[in-house]
Amino acid sequence: MLTPTIRWIGVAAASILANAVLIISLCRLLKRAELLTIAREKSTLDLQNLQQAFHQFAPQRVVEEVIKRGVSTSGETREVTVLFADIVEFTAMSETVDPETLVRILNGYFEATCTAVTHHGGHIAKFLGDGIMAIFGAPENNAWQSLDAVIAALTMREAVRKYNEELGRQGLPSLDVRIGVHKGTVVAGVVGSTENLEYTVIGDVVNTAARIESLTRKHGVDILISADVRPALDDRFQVRELPPEYVKGKAEPIVTFAVEGFRGEFAEVD
Repeated sequence: MLTPTIRWIGVAAASILANAVLIISLCRLLKRAELLTIAREKSTLDLQNLQQAFHQFAPQRVVEEVIKRGVSTSGETREVTVLFADIVEFTAMSETVDPETLVRILNGYFEATCTAVTHHGGHIAKFLGDGIMAIFGAPENNAWQSLDAVIAALTMREAVRKYNEELGRQGLPSLDVRIGVHKGTVVAGVVGSTENLEYTVIGDVVNTAARIESLTRKHGVDILISADVRPALDDRFQVRELPPEYVKGKAEPIVTFAVEGFRGEFAEVD
């Protein structure tokens, strides 16, 4: 038989072992809770950074829908339509107008043209000095992206015309804005550092759209679209095919079309 002392030692040992197991389990739970807290805080920070990146690109309703649906921060392949707009001879203008007035002219121009873009489903991706890069078809899908982009371009033309009338009444120089539109496949996603993220698109489509905008000067037109955009337009659009031209970065000449008008009405920007 076990002596009382031995039995007491056995009970004490069992109690110590049980307490040790309990402490280990408790430590594991605390560690797990700590890790969950860290993960939750990181997820919250990631979400905030993601929202900030999109807020600079798209309106709140689009941001909420995209985040709800889920977005790949590593990038995704998608088809978009890219619009570039630029002011002709802006550098020369900047040499004849004082800086304060120049900024006021630019702000009015951006207000008019960017409103035209967003009103027709596009998003402003970048301001490039006096230029604008807009995207249609990202981050949300848009089956009518090229149509919307061309209508936006026509609306921008009218908005600049009205803005030039206002500038003329103030005795200020008018603006000559040229627009290029191209469609194709890009990699779209959130890029940048943890504290400074932005949603953007990357690919040859972007460079080609910029080249097409540059061709407007050679052809003497203000709105130029690529052959990839042309099929989206119906007979209401007055377009004229132009001779193929070589552009930087392309081995073959590209075919473009001047958009001269629209037979009908579309929603105007307020």
